[in-house]
Amino acid sequence: MDTDDHNGHGPGSAGRAGARFPGSAFDAHRIINLEQTSADAEQSLADADQTRSDLDQAAAAADAASSMTDQIAADRDQAAADRAHAADSHRTGAGDSAYDQSRGEREAATVERIGTRLRRGHTAGERDLTAAQRDRIAEARDKAGRDRDARAAELARAVAEPHASLEQQLELVRAQAAADRARAAADRERAALDRANAAHERDRLEAELRSAHLDELTGAYRREMGQLTLSHEIDRARRSDGRFVVAFVDVDELKLVNDRDGHAAGDHVLQTVVHEIRSRLRSFDPIVRYGGDEFVCGLSGTDLVEAARRFDTIAEAIRADAGVGISVGMAALVADETADQLTERADAAMFKVKARHHARAQGR
Repeated sequence: MDTDDHNGHGPGSAGRAGARFPGSAFDAHRIINLEQTSADAEQSLADADQTRSDLDQAAAAADAASSMTDQIAADRDQAAADRAHAADSHRTGAGDSAYDQSRGEREAATVERIGTRLRRGHTAGERDLTAAQRDRIAEARDKAGRDRDARAAELARAVAEPHASLEQQLELVRAQAAADRARAAADRERAALDRANAAHERDRLEAELRSAHLDELTGAYRREMGQLTLSHEIDRARRSDGRFVVAFVDVDELKLVNDRDGHAAGDHVLQTVVHEIRSRLRSFDPIVRYGGDEFVCGLSGTDLVEAARRFDTIAEAIRADAGVGISVGMAALVADETADQLTERADAAMFKVKARHHARAQGR
């Protein structure tokens, strides 16, 4: 009897096994009930992910609509430019009126295109938000998968003897855990793609803005966009202290540099001129490439004396760095004056300065 008890084959061994199994089955059922609760929570996560997917799809649709709007605005801008060209070829009174109207249309189309690009930039931001939320959902699904793996291991330990129903449910737990991990990996891939698409869209928008509104060589505003910016700055100045100065800058001797050293050297001179102007004006003071070697600058909250002092310093720096001089004419804003009128007065003042520079050079 002692030997049988020691080897586990005595009369009491069956009773002990029977006592152990019901408790294990109870534990297994408890774990499966907990698993059902977890599955319900997982369904909530899936619903949240579907909501984010729907929002992302809506953002993509909005981006496509914005692109279409931008193209329509570009077509309108081109049509207006064509009419302006035709009007400029026949400068009658009616032609002047048509030219002014078409310029107004071009400015309105430009503003519309800027607004469209801002909306598309907002869409890119929404895609970033979608990517971050998908990452959080992926982390939650990973955790759910790990928890289910742990419960599956616990269930396996609890079921000490074969039990068909519990084994089937155990396999279901394992399959759900594997599915969680697969969905989490897919979420991370979609989140990474969302971020990449958003970054690409921002880069594309910045490139479009630079191409549409900034001079490729110098980084200054193109003429049309620059005049619109000057108009906005004048409006802002009138709402403030009313002080605004336009400086019309012409680069002296640029043709000589081009003929002597080549156009690459002339390009470098223009880049240096804009660099020196920008480094000595405020970041919000617009710089416009008005012509081949002509630039227009707007200075708000400034009078003619202060503006002249700044451009004396700029002229010295340009002479030192580029080896050329500049002729600068200035005009201060008066009541009811438009940006075009103010620029014309600064242009006339520049011609007087340039004539003095020319006479001085001839007298040397």
